[in-house]
Amino acid sequence: MSKGEALFAVLIAFAVGVLAAGSLGRADHAISSPANGPGGSEAHAKGPILRWRVTSAFGTHLPSLGENPVDIAARLRAASGGRIDWTIDDPGEVVPAFSIVEAVSRGKIEAGYTWLGYDQGRLAASVLFGAVPFGMTPWEYSAWWVRGGGLELAREIYHPIGIEPILCGIIGPETAGWFRKEIVEPEDVEGLKIRFAGLGGRALQKLGAAVTMMPGGEIFQALEKGAIDATEFSLPEVDSRLGFDRVARFNYFPGWHQPHTAFHLVVHKPTWDALPSTTREMIELACGNGVYRNLAIAEARQGSVIADFNERGVETRTLSTALLEALEEAVAEVLEEESTADRDFARILEHQRSFRAGYARWRGLAYPRVDPLPAEGPARSKGREASGER
Repeated sequence: MSKGEALFAVLIAFAVGVLAAGSLGRADHAISSPANGPGGSEAHAKGPILRWRVTSAFGTHLPSLGENPVDIAARLRAASGGRIDWTIDDPGEVVPAFSIVEAVSRGKIEAGYTWLGYDQGRLAASVLFGAVPFGMTPWEYSAWWVRGGGLELAREIYHPIGIEPILCGIIGPETAGWFRKEIVEPEDVEGLKIRFAGLGGRALQKLGAAVTMMPGGEIFQALEKGAIDATEFSLPEVDSRLGFDRVARFNYFPGWHQPHTAFHLVVHKPTWDALPSTTREMIELACGNGVYRNLAIAEARQGSVIADFNERGVETRTLSTALLEALEEAVAEVLEEESTADRDFARILEHQRSFRAGYARWRGLAYPRVDPLPAEGPARSKGREASGER
């Protein structure tokens, strides 16, 4: 994502939230509040109570990732006068982080909040709804989901397995990862033991890395003990909360593997279909608001976190052009292999590419291209030299 686009992220996030809420709430009826409904607040309080255990794939202590479903649940509780009352469970309390979609599909839990790419091994096309390397910006993905046909495609994939998918959060690019040693050339990746998710992990394997997957709560210990040499997980503020900056000196950018990360509320479809239409609409509106707030809050925080990294001796660096080009070539191979192996993957990827081609006409004309800010401090200067940037 260019610096120019980053400057517009918060404003555009607001528009995305409005679009998402509008698209998801097209019913002709209105939702009565305690004040304006028949009988006032007393009648409202006597309405049906919806109590769900909603498992999150991310610890509720984590900023941006885990706090968003907690915030959505609190807003739903307040807006419904307590009629919608969700308990947000941490991963592993009821269901493991990587098993949420399967548990919801079987009706073990009513709903979950997750990154759909965690199910890539069971459902190849799922990762395309989570993030694609060198892919869409957050607002581009939101536009595709809301008005470009993404929601309809997701329903085609998830309805047959008993899931109602609802876009419920989104953040901007992750870091490219935390490394114990410098990486400059593609050869530096060979033999690297790294925790990496999604299609990006497959691309790194093509460059010779030994890729493993583990939940966020297990990464610090593995990195500290040397079981892995490097890791990616999320935004700088999230990675800092998990302590990666204490055990790995080099933090690389840009987040080539996930230019955006989309989060979805997955609901057991029979349970969803049985809900009153007003309740479904309220949940969808809350998720639309969650999309807008998630992106806006996350974008607002990262600059100060990175400044703090530099003050504490972490070196924030830019991946070299040679390495980025090698990764892009590897990603192209992975996408081609996945498309050949899975028909749904192929048609969804083609659908996204077609949408992006149309959107590029607008993006190329409308958004100014702003040069990066000058390097500040020795850590930034070293990063530019290491990447070959002048």
